[in-house]
Amino acid sequence: MTILLTICFRIILFFIGSVFLADSIYLLLQGKIHIGIVLPFLMGSGFVFIALAWQFLHGYLGQHPILQSAYFILWGLFAIWLISFAVFIYQLKIHMQAQTNITSPVRAIIVLGSGVIQGQPSPTLALRLDRAAELAKQQPQAWIVLSGGLDFAETVTEAQVMATYLQQKYGLSRQHMILEDQSTSTELNLKNSAVLLAQHQIDKDMPIAIVTSDFHTIRAQAIARKQQYRHSIMFAAETPLQTRYNAWLREYFAFISGKILREY
Repeated sequence: MTILLTICFRIILFFIGSVFLADSIYLLLQGKIHIGIVLPFLMGSGFVFIALAWQFLHGYLGQHPILQSAYFILWGLFAIWLISFAVFIYQLKIHMQAQTNITSPVRAIIVLGSGVIQGQPSPTLALRLDRAAELAKQQPQAWIVLSGGLDFAETVTEAQVMATYLQQKYGLSRQHMILEDQSTSTELNLKNSAVLLAQHQIDKDMPIAIVTSDFHTIRAQAIARKQQYRHSIMFAAETPLQTRYNAWLREYFAFISGKILREY
């Protein structure tokens, strides 16, 4: 029975590791490098190695008690981390389900940037812009703030790319758009957008919609509150399936680092 359980565990470990590796390599080949990709790559490599070298590894550890203890401690720490990640995802999914509709009027719509690829919105950013256009059609009186600076290796700012996308795909007027083209983070997105909105007699006490990806709504709302957006309303866009789980993992660490850096 023990041998059968070991074989099953190794098969499961190999399968999970292979999925992690395939997903990470696919995204790395697209030029994406962040902790939500690198960590699954490292975890996948480790899982595949353990599954394939099980007998050699455990034989070696059996001869080195200190390393064997460290090995089991690492598995224990991984289990604790996995539980904390599961709790985070559970809370995130509950929050995502509540950010789907806006029925009351808003004075402005802030669209948070999410990357440009060769002069075009990334799939994640495109979905945010689609949601923003949907809201803008419903509330044509609202100013649209497009927030994003110059990405690495790009020649046009993210805000400009966003404006062009909304003009070409949805026919929205450029005259009702405000381009915030200096920011490189969510914190700066909101900080710089507030300055530009103030020039149009819109302050942070007024109802303002913030459009971002579903996985990002908890942290974005927390940052907005820290910056005294007293009537901010999250409007969530779906995350593309090919990057969804990596985005959740990245957001887990971003949420923790935001707490440490006192972004909220």
